[in-house]
Amino acid sequence: MSRVDVTELVRLRAHHPEAVAEAAARRVRRPLLRSTGGSTGRLMIIAADHPARGALAVGDSPLAMANRHDLLERLCLALSRPGVDGVLATADILDDLLLLGALEDRVVVGSMNRGGLAGASFELDDRFTGHRPEDLARLGFDAGKLLLRIDYDDPGSLDTLHTAARAVDAMAERRLPLFVEPFLCRRVEGRLRTDLSAEAVTRSIAVASGLGGTSAYTWLKVPVTRDPDDMARVMETSTLPAVLLGGEIGDDQEGAYEKWRTALRLPTVQGLVVGRSLLYPADGDVAGAVDTAVGLL
Repeated sequence: MSRVDVTELVRLRAHHPEAVAEAAARRVRRPLLRSTGGSTGRLMIIAADHPARGALAVGDSPLAMANRHDLLERLCLALSRPGVDGVLATADILDDLLLLGALEDRVVVGSMNRGGLAGASFELDDRFTGHRPEDLARLGFDAGKLLLRIDYDDPGSLDTLHTAARAVDAMAERRLPLFVEPFLCRRVEGRLRTDLSAEAVTRSIAVASGLGGTSAYTWLKVPVTRDPDDMARVMETSTLPAVLLGGEIGDDQEGAYEKWRTALRLPTVQGLVVGRSLLYPADGDVAGAVDTAVGLL
């Protein structure tokens, strides 16, 4: 693992909070997509925005992502691997990575709505409690991401839908790409479940694609359907560029890789955004898991 000095991070935060803005101002930036220097022209983004929504579990460990020192070391290692383009995270994590110098020449995606806390009664009233469009522009970050979960039986979904549309507008006004992650979901015995059937994913893509006054800067962040053979038909729903999300994959890491490999051949799919399954692989080999995922591109 890459070594992270938490004592130094705390010292900087306590005595020099302006160091975050200074690190952001001098950060070396790059295009969102590039196809030179051996790059595939596709995106490989490491996701780490789960903790701010209280989603700390990985597999059977309910608090796996709660150790910030451990998470930062895993992130720094993942970001150092060849072919990794960048990271998706909330402000606290991105501030740490800025201070560590881990975001140079990397795509930085800020997570925008984290108010729908995992397991909460208000989970689908997913308020925008993370990055605002003006924050992303001020810090010189490269894109934003929002989560759009829709339950036809939960009126909280309408508030999320409305604020998501306004976020699309605000990001487009600043010419900043926005990754929209849509799901249709429903409550089963009080717990929120996402519907990964072909029909549900198709409908969620159709809704997400139509948000706001323009889709010029909108990307989609979509799951692989329950039956991977349905993905070709599902992805015909929109011409927006899309990335695949990883999600929980359990013990069948090889099976997940094969699903991603097949879906990555589709014309609108431009890469992968994967978090826990690469940062916390079952065998503990973060570098190996990341390198395998990069190889799929």
